[in-house]
Amino acid sequence: MSGQVYSITQLCQEFDVTPRTIRHYESCGLVQPAREGQRRLFSERDRVRLRLVLRGRSLGFNLAEIAEMIDLYDLDPTQVAQLERTLAYGRDKIRSLERKRSEITEAIEELRAWERRLEAQLRLRKRQQTEGKR
Repeated sequence: MSGQVYSITQLCQEFDVTPRTIRHYESCGLVQPAREGQRRLFSERDRVRLRLVLRGRSLGFNLAEIAEMIDLYDLDPTQVAQLERTLAYGRDKIRSLERKRSEITEAIEELRAWERRLEAQLRLRKRQQTEGKR
């Protein structure tokens, strides 16, 4: 292995993840470290792939989607297929998040209306309680 080599500890510290996380991504084929006995030796390519995986996860993509987007980079030197696929996944994610945002906005409005009704009931009951003591 030529070039910069990283240990699992170094990558864990750099990306603030656990060794278990990196080993999981390895078992999924997202990173492919060389082995030196029990030690895993990660290349710069693995480091970049790990960064892409973590970025994809933070944006809500699943591992299969991330793997497809990353693997397309290696398959097409023009990267047209990768860009098209990534754009399609991104647009799907945007639509999904917009639907969720709409549902959340609706739920908040319903809860606020519910809150106003309960507050009005509470004021009424407190007033009745005060009037009843007179």
